[in-house]
Amino acid sequence: MALFSSLSEKFNHIFSKLTKRGRLTELEIKDAMREVRIALLEADVNYMVAKDFVRKVSEKAVGDEVLKSLTPAQQVIKIVRDELTELMSSNSQKLAVSSAPPTVIMLCGLQGAGKTTMCAKLAAHLKKSGKKVLLVACDIYRPAAISQLQVVGKQANTEVFERGTQNPVKTATQAIEHARKQGFDTVILDTAGRLHINEELMDELKNIKKAVCPTEILLVLDAMTGQDAVTVAESFNNALDVTGFILTKLDGDTRGGAALSIKAITGKPIKFTGVGEKIGDIEPFYPDRIASRILGMGDVLSLIEKAQEAVSEEEAKKLEKKFRENSFTFEDYLNQLESMKKMGSIQDIIGMIPWLGNKLKGVKIDEKEIQINKYIIQSMTKEERLNPDIIKASRRQRIAKGSGTSVQQVNALLKQFAQSKEMMKMMKNRRGLRF
Repeated sequence: MALFSSLSEKFNHIFSKLTKRGRLTELEIKDAMREVRIALLEADVNYMVAKDFVRKVSEKAVGDEVLKSLTPAQQVIKIVRDELTELMSSNSQKLAVSSAPPTVIMLCGLQGAGKTTMCAKLAAHLKKSGKKVLLVACDIYRPAAISQLQVVGKQANTEVFERGTQNPVKTATQAIEHARKQGFDTVILDTAGRLHINEELMDELKNIKKAVCPTEILLVLDAMTGQDAVTVAESFNNALDVTGFILTKLDGDTRGGAALSIKAITGKPIKFTGVGEKIGDIEPFYPDRIASRILGMGDVLSLIEKAQEAVSEEEAKKLEKKFRENSFTFEDYLNQLESMKKMGSIQDIIGMIPWLGNKLKGVKIDEKEIQINKYIIQSMTKEERLNPDIIKASRRQRIAKGSGTSVQQVNALLKQFAQSKEMMKMMKNRRGLRF
């Protein structure tokens, strides 16, 4: 599911009506803002936050500069985007780094929010920028919490420090000392959670905070809980003075209310989001990019970053050369399918391309068909992948049998591939390719 898909769909419906009207009256803008407020409330945005947001947008949108503009609807959309960005922005969006290593990051939260897995995701993310990270098991109450951290720590290729069921404060203190001796520059503490907020939980977290003086205290919240997440955020912030939040399950069936309300209510920023189940499914929270995606304007920067992670510069140059020379093969196609898989779902990728997400809204991309194509290509010999022209009837039957598909499906893929190559050839001959 695309990020904030429900809210995005409603906003696009509201603003599409404005763009069709040309010049706008003050009444038309006020009617649109009323719809915006309803859309925000239905997305589970805090009532006061939604009310204040609409007030700010309305004050700017009904001015002469907008009403007398040649493109008033676009001006209104820009104001909404800027206010959405401001609503979620903070000067402390990035992780703080301690002047004297190690930087200590304390993760806290209720059970079920995905805190332990997020510890490993954050470790994997920091390791990409050259950090040496130590995970610390401070949850001694939940059954198998320590072993779970060890499992996800192994997936992130990160060392886990644990001392069994001894006092978590003592374990945290010993872990910091171990990190200093072993040259770890970052320590992530996986603290205990509860099914609900209680005094015992808060006292333990306060004691750990007092003992190790963490650089960051990040509260992990389940985005699917909506306003409950905001209530939990307030409680933890009042007790611990958290430095920021991590929202998990932002890729699920979430209405987005927590993400749009938390900073306004607590004054603290969202620093990361969990966007999937894999260890690499964590993203820094960029308010401007989120605002653009909510309004269907895409998110080119995030798309570029995903592409850079999935495909090296050298691979991209080789691919460009093959396109220019029209020498693209099934071997290259298979490599591209693997790269796309690393970038996430195709539906999400489309949503990051400006305006394309809106044009294809409601169109379901059948990722199973892509997987079927992958099976077909994998059933080809190396020679067949490099030279599809040799794939005649008997070979097609063998490929279909080997891939668990039909000859018709093999024929369809071969036809699609041939048409693509013919199109590339025509573009090269007529206009020349530009990359």
